[in-house]
Amino acid sequence: MAYDATKMADWQISEEAEKNMPTPEQWREKLGLQADEMLPMGRLAKLDFLKIIKRLKDRPDGKYIEVTAITPTPLGEGKSTTSCGLMEGLGKRGVNVGGCLRQPSGGPTMNVKGTAAGGGNSLLIPMTEFSLGLTGDINDIMNAHNLAMVALTARMQHERNYNDEQLARLTKMRRLDIDPTRVEMGWIMDFCAQALRNIVIGLGGRNDGFTMQSKFGIAVGSELMAILAVATDLADLKERINNITVAFDKSGKPVTCRDLEVGNAMAAFMRNTINPTLLCTAEYNPCMVHAGPFANIAVGQSSIIADRVGLKLFDYHVTESGFAADIGFEKFWNVKCRFSGLKPHVSVLTSTIRALKMHGGGPKVVAGKDLPEEYKKENLPLVEKGCENMVHMIGVIRKSGINPVVCINRFYTDTDAEVALVKKAAEAAGARCAESNHWLKGGDGALELADAVIEACKEKNDFKFLYPLEMKLRDRVNVIAKEVYGADGVDWLPEAAAKAQMLENDPKYADFATMMVKTHLSLTHDPVLKGVPKGWRLPIRDVLIYSGAKFLCPCAGAISLMPGTSSNPAFRRVDVDPATGKVSGLF
Repeated sequence: MAYDATKMADWQISEEAEKNMPTPEQWREKLGLQADEMLPMGRLAKLDFLKIIKRLKDRPDGKYIEVTAITPTPLGEGKSTTSCGLMEGLGKRGVNVGGCLRQPSGGPTMNVKGTAAGGGNSLLIPMTEFSLGLTGDINDIMNAHNLAMVALTARMQHERNYNDEQLARLTKMRRLDIDPTRVEMGWIMDFCAQALRNIVIGLGGRNDGFTMQSKFGIAVGSELMAILAVATDLADLKERINNITVAFDKSGKPVTCRDLEVGNAMAAFMRNTINPTLLCTAEYNPCMVHAGPFANIAVGQSSIIADRVGLKLFDYHVTESGFAADIGFEKFWNVKCRFSGLKPHVSVLTSTIRALKMHGGGPKVVAGKDLPEEYKKENLPLVEKGCENMVHMIGVIRKSGINPVVCINRFYTDTDAEVALVKKAAEAAGARCAESNHWLKGGDGALELADAVIEACKEKNDFKFLYPLEMKLRDRVNVIAKEVYGADGVDWLPEAAAKAQMLENDPKYADFATMMVKTHLSLTHDPVLKGVPKGWRLPIRDVLIYSGAKFLCPCAGAISLMPGTSSNPAFRRVDVDPATGKVSGLF
């Protein structure tokens, strides 16, 4: 049944839907799993992916469906809602469907954006567990990451306090000679804490640590989260963790987790994170949750592991990429699919009338504040102008060999004339287009979208990567800037250019993925520029090295690895009933 989403908060819809949510044992029977392939954790369960894949290795893969979006407003345009709605719509058509979404960070959940559980009748349940830590993967990642920093800072203190002979005799360690000005990692926590972006640690006496500048990032921006998204199994996870570059020594040589003898312990902390957690939509379509890396500063995808499981369990498997097609889809296309060897059948481009109006020149949209009236009333000129951004994203997806399905994620303020205009523009650009009312009506409101996706999956596509792996780093960045973002070219700061040249000349980085770092609020590096800007160049100020994940991350513009908490954060509205333990106020 569909709930009245106009009168009920998301957490209230979740609470009602959870009353009939299948138990782990019921899921085991429904999905045809063996008893030892599910790992119950309260009313949820993790899936033992290795056992499932081994047993089903000869079963043909299902259809692989990716969900992305046009450039969003700061409010987001509902990719998770669309993903859940699509699963519900396909379920209404009687097909075996499931999916995987990313685990939400406590930062956005307790800030302006709220949780990433979808909304209305296209919701992932149980919402409270999903929003507040789930089965502990992010906590395990925080412990593992911060243990690396404990190992590093303790090592620096001991190397300062002891000479070489004492170091070898008392601590059984060799001198690493770490350069305190070239520490790559910082500490992490899963909140938006701008006060911790730049800190000084080790104040006090000789035994209080090594005094130096340090920093905090948000947990989902950790390289460990990126590793979880691309790892193939626990052995691969362990090897990648040991290869993480924590710092450089004074001669410029990388100091890794293996050098610090901490990588194996970090992998032990993360041993349980390797298996996806099973949840479901409000209409009880199975949906895994696994990994949660940010998309503007990391890979922005749920895990390769979960996709491999889903493609064996389901005839249609839905996965979502973070932010818009210029970021999320580009990384899905050229990084995730390259790493996994999997090829998608179709990409769904989520679009909203309000975002198109913004790109057409509408007033500034500010998270946490009411939308200006222009977004609540019909305005065809704004929509028509804003369609340029949608058409650009259609073109990006088509460059991969996929013909996308545009989903108009309809809001109650949208008019039929506005929807018709968007459909006309999408179809003129060569894409299928479907209106979807999944937020209001659940699966029944997503039937048009489901039918369009089913039809698109029947078509053979010519999936291909944007660039060959043999292409040099700076050449790759130039191709991405021009072909995906629409830039005229790339400008490298001298320090970034020197670093890029060093990386290009070192054969160990030759097969590293190119993981662009830029704002999600514009095709450019400047979040203020909307629509499809012309006559601009992409500035690259640095290249981050994720040697465990095997990413080289060119940074365009100013990007903080630690977001800030707003003046009106969501945590002000979250509460728990002391009598029942029920949580309210999540959205």
